[in-house]
Amino acid sequence: MKLFNSIAAKLGKIESIFGLVIYVKPQLENLVQTPIPTKHGEFILHYYSNTIDDKEHVALVKGDVADKENVPVRIHSECFTGDVLGSRRCDCGEQLDMALQMIDKAGFGILIYLRQEGRGIGLLKKLQAYNLQDQGMDTVDANIHLGHLADEREYSIAALMLENLNVKSVELITNNPKKIEELEKLGINVVGRIPVEAVAHDDNVGYLKTKAKKMAHMLFESKK
Repeated sequence: MKLFNSIAAKLGKIESIFGLVIYVKPQLENLVQTPIPTKHGEFILHYYSNTIDDKEHVALVKGDVADKENVPVRIHSECFTGDVLGSRRCDCGEQLDMALQMIDKAGFGILIYLRQEGRGIGLLKKLQAYNLQDQGMDTVDANIHLGHLADEREYSIAALMLENLNVKSVELITNNPKKIEELEKLGINVVGRIPVEAVAHDDNVGYLKTKAKKMAHMLFESKK
């Protein structure tokens, strides 16, 4: 009930009937589970449908996570350029690979793959933002220039997926304190953080420094 109330309030899914305001409970269904062998061992891929959006969100699960505490969890937002093409403009592809490696080493865990490209603004706008960055803007200012927030990602579906998998508490694989805060607001018991810092290089160091300075990501802390 706590998770439902948190998500309902977050989404603002309400209807007015004869002056009464009621919450419409979002629905999520685990439609398919299938084994996926990877270079980091075998995972079970869970395919979800939902009533919040029409996107295909999935979870890669290793081992038995039901009713478990301190489950390593990575909530990874889609990055076509980084995850698929290996773009060096960001650290997304490296983080995806590192997270799967960490989960494999732990022997159990979850990687949730959310379809919210470009920190929630979509692939088209992200590519437009890249062009603005090449003209001198940073990743935050480029998003704002295009009429968006610096970060429009939303984690209600991830919280519902963790509830569906019956996870009791998580250690979140992230450098982003806002992600921890948002999940806790949604009723997820986050008991720890696992850093996932890729090596910076010439193509992405400016991007990473902007995330650290303007978005409070926990990066470059060992060099302070």
